Amino acid sequence: MSNFVVFVEQVGGKLRQSGLECLGAAAQAGATPIAALAGDGAADAAAALNAQGVQTAVCFDGPGTQSPDALAAGLAEVVKAKGAQGFLAAASAHGRDLAPRVAAHLDAVLFADITGLESAGSGYQVTRPWLAGKAIATLTSSADVLCATTRLNVFPTLPGSGTPSVETQTLSDAGKARITGVESKAAAKLDVSEASVVVSGGRGLKEAEGFGIIEELASAFGDAAVGASRAVVDLGWRPHSEQVGQTGKTVSPKLYIAVGISGAIQHLAGMKTSGTIVAINKDADAPIFKVADYGIVGDAFEVVPALTRAVAEIKAQS
Repeated sequence: MSNFVVFVEQVGGKLRQSGLECLGAAAQAGATPIAALAGDGAADAAAALNAQGVQTAVCFDGPGTQSPDALAAGLAEVVKAKGAQGFLAAASAHGRDLAPRVAAHLDAVLFADITGLESAGSGYQVTRPWLAGKAIATLTSSADVLCATTRLNVFPTLPGSGTPSVETQTLSDAGKARITGVESKAAAKLDVSEASVVVSGGRGLKEAEGFGIIEELASAFGDAAVGASRAVVDLGWRPHSEQVGQTGKTVSPKLYIAVGISGAIQHLAGMKTSGTIVAINKDADAPIFKVADYGIVGDAFEVVPALTRAVAEIKAQS
């Protein structure tokens, strides 16, 4: 069985779901995942991998972990030292920064935002959306190492137990760029790309204040994030961090609710791979209904509050 080095993101010793999904992608393809973690809390996060069936973990420490150049070089060395056939990272902001650098060190092409990974003969092949999701491409690499980033909320996490063997490597402070500090808001919102439920709004909400019903529905779910179409972001109603679509973020939640969104191809490109799609629009001919699993034709300001009450009742009973 071949090895895959998987970069698993962690924050303060807590594993990110996106990294666990990367481990699941490798295991699903029949490879043995070797977890690679970096930064403060990496050792604590590695210990938590016992529930993910990981046998080996490599933890990077030292000032070099704040340099994407140094960390990418370190990851590439681990891939070579372990004789791995693959390198995976989540298609998050951090993963998209690191993965191309690692691929360059390994003289390999990078397959971005993959939605499938499986063995093919003596190697592996991936699937990923092309042409704004109009086609699904099946790709293989002639490089010695397959490098890819995985789309969030697509791959399953690993079952298993046991204590992983942890190796520690120190990175010197090297590279052109270095992160000197990270600031986050005290009440940070759930990122749309990582949420299991996304409730998005469009121009059908008429004004910025109309998003109040979207926020209430998301709050009723408890684990939902608020999304937005490009049109409302351009109007200044919502921040760009919430934009879903070709020029925003690609999401694959278990449930995607589109409220007052017509369904332009640019928006569909960012959410077509969602598990279940629910569309709410007063225009019965809106393109969004063509990709929706469930559609409600009606006034959002009547439908959404009723849906919020129903969700809240069900949550209260569970």
